Amino acid sequence: MRRLLLAAMLIGAATSARAADLPFLRGGFTDGYSRPSWQGVYAGAQGSWGSVNSNLPNNINADMQASFQPPPGVNYTWGSTGIAHKNNGGFGAFAGYNSQWDDVVIGIEGNYIHDNFHANAFGNGLAIGAGNAVVGPTYTSASLNLTDFGSVRVRAGWAVSCVLPYIFVGAGFGSQTLDRTTTASPPPVSNAWTTDSSSKLIYGYTAGGGIDVTLTGGLFGRFEYEYKRVTSNFDSTINSVRLGLGYKF
Repeated sequence: MRRLLLAAMLIGAATSARAADLPFLRGGFTDGYSRPSWQGVYAGAQGSWGSVNSNLPNNINADMQASFQPPPGVNYTWGSTGIAHKNNGGFGAFAGYNSQWDDVVIGIEGNYIHDNFHANAFGNGLAIGAGNAVVGPTYTSASLNLTDFGSVRVRAGWAVSCVLPYIFVGAGFGSQTLDRTTTASPPPVSNAWTTDSSSKLIYGYTAGGGIDVTLTGGLFGRFEYEYKRVTSNFDSTINSVRLGLGYKF
């Protein structure tokens, strides 16, 4: 009888020890699922859609227009170009590092986007002949091309289960090309300078917010809004939304 009682006690102790090793009985599985860690290095790719408004002077092509010498008896009038606008999509990549304290997540991120915006502004005028008769049109345009922009951001977020809402601010630089065109009909008799193109480095700042969502393992999705302002001799503002897919290592 005593042997049977001793055997039962040994079996019970072994069963209890094995059960204690199961993670779902200790709560390890639940904690790992509901509170994923955002700590560490991450990287990913993104696509964007947005709009740009560039403040171009109405007389931006005045030097080209002044070089035109109209035919005898003809006078050129020119239209104003005004604000340049464009909607466009883009693509890019991001990489960064998060540091987490309980639910607070602070990080730094490098972000690159190839928007390839071509903000266009147009002006139409008239060529006036004898007796104020219209003898042809004039045309002037300016296209501000904002192609690439890279920035360094500081992020702050609050981890809620597998979701990380965050805000960010940053600064960066990119490239800009200004293309100008002026034409008239009938064509000028001399000094027919009709096109010009110039490129330069631009700089600016960025701000916005978004949500990172854990999908499985280290894989996460991203939805983000960004406001960006770039400056050079012209100011441009860009509003865009982005979708991204990243991996936390």
